[in-house]
Amino acid sequence: MHNTPRLQRLLGSDGKCFDVAIDHGFFNEGSFLSGIEDMRTAITTIIAAGPDAIQLTIGQAPILQMTPGKAKPSLVMRTDVANLYGKSLPDYIFSQMIDDPVEQAVRLDAACVVVNLFLLPDEPDVYHQCIQNICQLKPECDRAGMPLMIEPLVMQDNARAGGYMVDGDVEKIVPLVRQAAELGADIIKADPTDDLSQYHRVVEAAGDAPVLVRGGGKASEEEIMQRTYDVMQQGARGIVYGRNVIQHPNPAGITRAFMAIVHEDATPSQALRMLKG
Repeated sequence: MHNTPRLQRLLGSDGKCFDVAIDHGFFNEGSFLSGIEDMRTAITTIIAAGPDAIQLTIGQAPILQMTPGKAKPSLVMRTDVANLYGKSLPDYIFSQMIDDPVEQAVRLDAACVVVNLFLLPDEPDVYHQCIQNICQLKPECDRAGMPLMIEPLVMQDNARAGGYMVDGDVEKIVPLVRQAAELGADIIKADPTDDLSQYHRVVEAAGDAPVLVRGGGKASEEEIMQRTYDVMQQGARGIVYGRNVIQHPNPAGITRAFMAIVHEDATPSQALRMLKG
């Protein structure tokens, strides 16, 4: 793994990370905007809560990076935009990378860039596009000392699930995570498995790359706290949550609770007590 100065800035001194994803507006889905209609307010709220990182797009990253002071979260910059999150899939599916992604990330002082590796049933073209995106990004990232986060994402058949639904089958997640590692990921952002007791297999497949676990759709406080604790116990090095933070009535409070689980080994009940204040 390329242990660059940026990676040191992204991960805590314990090598762990909580990244709050607020890049959902990139995907042209109205339902994804709940809780982030006003990005300036959303970003300011999360900065104050103090996670390790905030995941943003090229258009909204300046709100974070132009905020004065040294003690703000690191920027994880999304590099690709896709059109496959809707209730029905369009005739043509794509995952397109922005131009000069690493140069733009350097200009914005990002600590990391993130790119998708989609595996959808019977959609080899979009999978191929993702591979091409990663193959282009990797040498650019290495030249600039920019950590590369790859997001392997196994999805269920769209018609069966009625839109964006992840597939938690460990037998599908493990090989895709391993492929992300083989393609040169410095960090891997992977889905939770249906059986969380098997998550150590995902961590093992990632090799030296730290695994940060995706949050996915909104879950209850009890469920998401327990899941976070369980994956950390299985060897995950952190989490990347979006809707479970920004759609919560107290985004700052739940951010602090998640930080306690990630960095202080707090139990779900301790984290819930922190949240209830």
